[in-house]
Amino acid sequence: MEVNVKTGPIQEQVSDLIVVNLFEGVEAPGGATKAVDEALGGRIRQVLQSGDFKGKKGELLLLYPGEALPAKRVLVAGLGPQAKFNLEVVRQVSAKVAQKARELGVRGYHTVVHGAGQGGLEVAEAAQALVEGAILGLYRFEEYKGQDEEKGKQVEELTLVEFDEQRATQIALGAQAGRIIAEATCFARDLINQPPSALTPRILATRAQKMAEEHGLQYKVLDENRMRELGMGALLGVARGSDEPPRFIIVEHNADRQDLPTLVLVGKGITFDSGGLSLKTPEAMLTMKGDMAGAAAVLGALRAAADLGLPLHVVGLVPATENMPSGKAYKVGDILKAMSGKTIEIINTDAEGRLILADALAYAAQYKPAAVVDIATLTGACMIALGREAAGLMTEDDDLAQRLTAAGEATGERLWRLPLWEEYRPYIESDVADMRNTGKERWGGAITAAMLLREFAQGYRWAHLDIAGTSFVEDSKNPYRPAGGSGFGVRLFVQFLRDWA
Repeated sequence: MEVNVKTGPIQEQVSDLIVVNLFEGVEAPGGATKAVDEALGGRIRQVLQSGDFKGKKGELLLLYPGEALPAKRVLVAGLGPQAKFNLEVVRQVSAKVAQKARELGVRGYHTVVHGAGQGGLEVAEAAQALVEGAILGLYRFEEYKGQDEEKGKQVEELTLVEFDEQRATQIALGAQAGRIIAEATCFARDLINQPPSALTPRILATRAQKMAEEHGLQYKVLDENRMRELGMGALLGVARGSDEPPRFIIVEHNADRQDLPTLVLVGKGITFDSGGLSLKTPEAMLTMKGDMAGAAAVLGALRAAADLGLPLHVVGLVPATENMPSGKAYKVGDILKAMSGKTIEIINTDAEGRLILADALAYAAQYKPAAVVDIATLTGACMIALGREAAGLMTEDDDLAQRLTAAGEATGERLWRLPLWEEYRPYIESDVADMRNTGKERWGGAITAAMLLREFAQGYRWAHLDIAGTSFVEDSKNPYRPAGGSGFGVRLFVQFLRDWA
């Protein structure tokens, strides 16, 4: 989508649609909405007085101004109660507006920046949230659908209108950041939504390379021979059951800048998870094409970091493989030796994500990072604990926890911290290896998985994000998160990196 910023009164814009807003409970509109209302002869106030429109969050009022305005349509967007107004409301309302514009067949529309006036938000942040909401709300995965009337409806241009010329520069900066971050999130969504046969580890590596070349990132991939030389026995063990060879993808932003802090993002890249010999049920396999959502989030975040020109050295590591049953597959009772030299007894082949992350976390140490954060659709236990509204955060580093939590609050990709107390370590003790890949009992499964990862995240600050519940949307309740891959983690990571920088 093309995003522009224009100065001038919203009521003077020649457009198929102009958008203004209103807080819930307001009886007489102010600001830009007042100017539009006066041009319309008080029609907005008339509707408010009738009670047909109250300004509830996401409520929309469509008016046709005729000759009163140069715009063909006016849309008034409800912002909800002013006391509860924040950037998340901006994103959600903007998504609803964009979807309404598409429904009307509008190719481009003009809008005020919600929250930049009476809402009290910082103007660049409000502009960023508005653009993010619009682009994310318009997202549809239609690569494999035939042409129909709805597919032909596309909003191609969004123009943010600001009356005050002095604020236009900040709005333009925010809008540009919003476009970059939203498009990176849509890139991640496209990866997650691909059929598993169309996104094998080798194809994922190819797509990562294409993205890296287009956005100025350094790229490298390790094949199974190189993994074997490095001793990545945990990743290779999981990969044994598949006819598709694994890949270890490395993408770097500012790779040559030794003067910058290094942050490493590690994403689980299971491109399809059957459960291996510990086979999942058919129902449980339905969304397992998305078991590489962590990998998608890392690649999306690296793309955005490059486009934003962040003054950091950022490394993205993606161990990628399928987890399949076959005569070659690793078995319950096997013992795998990871890159660090530690051994893992296999209790359940469906607890494979922590195995491939173990080798990636060991590999991360060579960068001498300021911090490492891994992100993975790791455990159903985390989804049982937190549902689909928050991802699990596990770390022993309070400062890292605070940074990530703050980034999650700012972006609406919220995290909830779970403990990593030493009392959980005996849960993964093994009689025949250094550890077992699942706990001795089912309780605390998200934590015991993180305890295993902790064994390999040595020599640096580390945090783990379990996004099992937030990575895939089945019943959308948020207008900018339609059904399918959510891209959760891209915007959170970008905010985390921007704050660090």
